[in-house]
Amino acid sequence: MKAVIMAGGEGTRLRPLTSTAPKPMLPVGNTPMLEHILELLKRHGFDEVVITVAFMANAIRTYFGDGSEFGIRISYANEDSPLGTAGSVGNCREQLDSTFLVISGDVLTDIDL
Repeated sequence: MKAVIMAGGEGTRLRPLTSTAPKPMLPVGNTPMLEHILELLKRHGFDEVVITVAFMANAIRTYFGDGSEFGIRISYANEDSPLGTAGSVGNCREQLDSTFLVISGDVLTDIDL
C-alpha cells in the first residue's frame, strides 16, 4: 500500500526550533516526528511512501534516503515553491497509480489505519 506524507512546510510558528531543522524532523522522544509516522505506516502494512518536501528538504532526504534502512520504500516529490496542502499532493500524482493515504509529516498519532 502507498502513502503520501506531507513534509514541506516551513513551520514558522515553531521558530526558532525550525530555524535549523524542518518541522517533521523535530524530535519527540529523541526520534524525528517523521520517523514515528513512517513506523506507524509500516505497522499498518504500508510499504511505499512518497514524501513531499520543500523547506530544508535535504535534511529529510539525507536522514531517510530511499527508506531501506527503515524497511519501507521512500521517494520524494519536491516543491520548488509552496503549493499548499492539495498542491503538494497533486505534485506527486505521477507517482500515485492506485488508492493511497495522505498524512501530515508533523503530527503524532496512533490511529488504527
